[in-house]
Amino acid sequence: MESIRIGNREQRRPFKTGKTGIPPVLCLVGFSGSGKTTVTVGLIDALRHRGLRVGTIKHDVHGFAMDQPGKDSWRHKQAGAAATVVTSPKQVGMVMDVDHDHQPLELIPLLPAVDIVLVEGFKRSDLPKIEVFRPENGTPPACKGDPLLLAVVSSERMKWGVPHYRPDELDGIADFICRHFGIRCLNDDLCRQAACR
Repeated sequence: MESIRIGNREQRRPFKTGKTGIPPVLCLVGFSGSGKTTVTVGLIDALRHRGLRVGTIKHDVHGFAMDQPGKDSWRHKQAGAAATVVTSPKQVGMVMDVDHDHQPLELIPLLPAVDIVLVEGFKRSDLPKIEVFRPENGTPPACKGDPLLLAVVSSERMKWGVPHYRPDELDGIADFICRHFGIRCLNDDLCRQAACR
């Protein structure tokens, strides 16, 4: 098991990052209203309970506002700051102007010391993905047949040639993710992988 230093403490990593130093990255994809956020939040919790540090990236093609009008950091940005960082004893946040829609791997340096990165969105990326699909929405599958599709999450049984999970099978999905990426859980009591026993 690899160790890294974060500030004045050493932290164990449950996998070797190899030459790239990049943790495993998994996209959770599907069209709006499919339940991606619900599954993502559930997986963050399931993986965290296995002792893993989870980083996330959320793609928003419509744009977003993190700052609140009237707050000091908002005023800094409104005055023309290209980047604004807000820091406190427990959190750091940053708002920065960019010149393009960043891909997940470009953002990994912003997520230090995580064991896995879950990305909500980026269905057309060249990254492994799990599709969250809700047929009753009337939208077609986003990634059926994609060679990088690892599994499908749906309340209805899907025969797509990849493993199928129901949205409430978060522990099973978390175990599948750990097996696929060779991640050894740090909390062996919650992991059902043979490698973790």
